[in-house]
Amino acid sequence: VQVVESGGGLAQPGGSLTLSCLASGFTFSSYEMSWYRQAPGKERESVAVVTSTRRSTNYADSVKGRFTISRDNAVNTVYLQMNDLKPEDTAVYYCKARRVGLLGKANDYWGQGTQVTVSS
Repeated sequence: VQVVESGGGLAQPGGSLTLSCLASGFTFSSYEMSWYRQAPGKERESVAVVTSTRRSTNYADSVKGRFTISRDNAVNTVYLQMNDLKPEDTAVYYCKARRVGLLGKANDYWGQGTQVTVSS
Protein backbone atom coordinates (compact mmCIF):
# COMPACT_ATOMS: atom_id res chain seq x y z
CA VAL A 1 0.00 0.00 0.00
CA GLN A 2 1.24 3.46 -0.90
CA VAL A 3 -0.23 6.90 -0.38
CA VAL A 4 1.99 9.61 -1.82
CA GLU A 5 1.35 13.34 -1.63
CA SER A 6 2.88 15.89 -3.96
CA GLY A 7 2.46 19.50 -5.00
CA GLY A 8 3.47 21.29 -1.84
CA GLY A 9 5.83 24.22 -1.80
CA LEU A 10 6.08 27.93 -1.18
CA ALA A 11 3.22 30.24 -2.11
CA GLN A 12 2.54 33.91 -1.51
CA PRO A 13 -0.52 35.06 0.42
CA GLY A 14 -3.44 35.11 -1.96
CA GLY A 15 -1.79 32.54 -4.18
CA SER A 16 -2.79 29.02 -5.12
CA LEU A 17 -1.42 25.50 -4.93
CA THR A 18 -2.82 22.13 -5.95
CA LEU A 19 -1.91 19.07 -3.93
CA SER A 20 -2.18 15.56 -5.35
CA CYS A 21 -2.34 12.23 -3.57
CA LEU A 22 -1.67 9.08 -5.57
CA ALA A 23 -2.78 5.83 -3.96
CA SER A 24 -1.96 2.24 -4.80
CA GLY A 25 -2.25 -1.21 -3.33
CA PHE A 26 -5.90 -1.02 -2.33
CA THR A 27 -9.29 -0.47 -3.96
CA PHE A 28 -9.16 3.30 -4.13
CA SER A 29 -12.77 3.75 -5.22
CA SER A 30 -13.99 2.04 -2.04
CA TYR A 31 -12.21 4.43 0.29
CA GLU A 32 -13.17 7.79 1.67
CA MET A 33 -10.30 10.20 1.02
CA SER A 34 -9.32 13.10 3.23
CA TRP A 35 -6.75 15.84 3.54
CA TYR A 36 -5.41 16.74 6.96
CA ARG A 37 -2.82 19.28 8.00
CA GLN A 38 -0.55 19.82 10.95
CA ALA A 39 1.09 23.13 11.75
CA PRO A 40 4.10 23.36 14.08
CA GLY A 41 3.04 22.98 17.68
CA LYS A 42 -0.56 22.14 16.75
CA GLU A 43 -2.60 18.99 16.48
CA ARG A 44 -3.36 17.44 13.14
CA GLU A 45 -6.72 18.65 11.84
CA SER A 46 -9.09 17.57 9.12
CA VAL A 47 -9.22 19.95 6.17
CA ALA A 48 -11.46 18.27 3.62
CA VAL A 49 -13.03 14.90 2.89
CA VAL A 50 -14.65 13.29 -0.15
CA THR A 51 -16.68 10.14 0.17
CA SER A 52 -16.09 7.02 -1.89
CA THR A 53 -19.36 6.42 -3.68
CA ARG A 54 -21.50 9.53 -3.42
CA ARG A 55 -18.58 11.85 -3.81
CA SER A 56 -20.03 14.30 -1.32
CA THR A 57 -17.55 16.64 0.30
CA ASN A 58 -17.03 18.37 3.60
CA TYR A 59 -14.63 21.11 4.66
CA ALA A 60 -13.24 22.68 7.78
CA ASP A 61 -14.73 26.11 8.37
CA SER A 62 -11.30 27.70 8.02
CA VAL A 63 -10.98 26.63 4.38
CA LYS A 64 -14.57 26.73 3.11
CA GLY A 65 -14.85 28.71 -0.07
CA ARG A 66 -11.08 28.61 -0.66
CA PHE A 67 -10.20 24.90 -0.91
CA THR A 68 -11.75 22.25 -3.13
CA ILE A 69 -11.28 18.51 -2.78
CA SER A 70 -11.87 16.21 -5.73
CA ARG A 71 -11.04 12.67 -6.75
CA ASP A 72 -10.43 10.77 -9.96
CA ASN A 73 -11.01 7.09 -9.37
CA ALA A 74 -9.66 6.26 -12.84
CA VAL A 75 -6.17 7.31 -11.76
CA ASN A 76 -6.44 6.61 -8.02
CA THR A 77 -5.81 10.23 -7.16
CA VAL A 78 -7.34 12.80 -4.86
CA TYR A 79 -6.64 16.50 -5.21
CA LEU A 80 -6.79 19.56 -3.03
CA GLN A 81 -7.07 22.83 -4.89
CA MET A 82 -6.08 25.63 -2.51
CA ASN A 83 -6.88 29.21 -3.46
CA ASP A 84 -6.49 32.51 -1.64
CA LEU A 85 -3.84 31.00 0.58
CA LYS A 86 -3.13 32.57 3.94
CA PRO A 87 -0.08 32.36 6.21
CA GLU A 88 -2.16 30.32 8.65
CA ASP A 89 -2.50 27.62 5.97
CA THR A 90 1.19 26.85 6.47
CA ALA A 91 1.43 23.23 7.56
CA VAL A 92 2.36 19.74 6.51
CA TYR A 93 -0.56 18.36 4.52
CA TYR A 94 -1.39 14.68 4.76
CA CYS A 95 -3.62 12.45 2.68
CA LYS A 96 -5.64 9.71 4.35
CA ALA A 97 -7.62 6.82 2.93
CA ARG A 98 -10.29 5.30 5.13
CA ARG A 99 -12.68 2.40 4.79
CA VAL A 100 -14.97 1.27 7.57
CA GLY A 101 -15.66 -2.47 7.52
CA LEU A 102 -18.92 -4.27 8.23
CA LEU A 103 -18.02 -4.59 11.92
CA GLY A 104 -17.28 -0.89 12.21
CA LYS A 105 -13.51 -1.23 12.25
CA ALA A 106 -11.75 1.54 10.33
CA ASN A 107 -8.84 0.79 8.04
CA ASP A 108 -6.68 3.88 7.52
CA TYR A 109 -3.75 4.53 5.24
CA TRP A 110 -1.72 7.72 5.61
CA GLY A 111 0.79 9.43 3.38
CA GLN A 112 4.06 10.95 4.53
CA GLY A 113 2.92 14.51 4.01
CA THR A 114 3.89 17.47 1.88
CA GLN A 115 4.95 20.86 3.22
CA VAL A 116 2.95 23.95 2.30
CA THR A 117 4.41 27.30 3.28
CA VAL A 118 2.54 30.55 2.70
CA SER A 119 4.75 33.56 3.07
CA SER A 120 5.66 36.76 1.31
